[in-house]
Amino acid sequence: MDAVRVALLREVLAGTEWLGATRRFAAVLRGSVVSHGGGLLLVGSARYEPWHLAAHLVDEAAWSGTPELAPTLVRHHPRPSDPAHLAVGLGRIEAARRGETLLVATPAGDAPLLERVSDARRAGVTILALGVGVGEAELTALAHETLAVPDGSALDLDTVQHLVSAAAGETLPPARGRRRLRDRLSHLADRLTAPPPPAW
Repeated sequence: MDAVRVALLREVLAGTEWLGATRRFAAVLRGSVVSHGGGLLLVGSARYEPWHLAAHLVDEAAWSGTPELAPTLVRHHPRPSDPAHLAVGLGRIEAARRGETLLVATPAGDAPLLERVSDARRAGVTILALGVGVGEAELTALAHETLAVPDGSALDLDTVQHLVSAAAGETLPPARGRRRLRDRLSHLADRLTAPPPPAW
């Protein structure tokens, strides 16, 4: 989903709780990874791998000038033949330490995943949960921040992931007074499309 479609979706959702909820969750996500200098792990369940969210966060990291948003996709069953960026297994969660953030994005949790998430939290990892499964008591109790997408909601998990990833790229102002590339391009576009000044 490109920026134009996200903008149209936001217009449709104006006045609903979804815009505020996705922006709050995205602010927590971005604040967590930026304040610690990165270390974002992204995992789903054995039946649901959040490929699209990983790809959109990588794009937002590049567009917003915030490399900390680019996640490591942790997979339940990577194959030895997979490229390096797709060959990270669940052992990476076990190795996670304080200062890292684990984003769990899944329609439903599973027991082995919840055990690893619990161990990561005890190790000082910030836990964020996104999806239908966050309504489950165990995952909700483990997470520092949750965004539930209930069954029968007006939006599905994939759409909410688009909103969260887009908001993560724009949530916080640039650090140390430096403007992000997207901000500079927006300012340039405004200047180029502005009407000319009056001749008098």
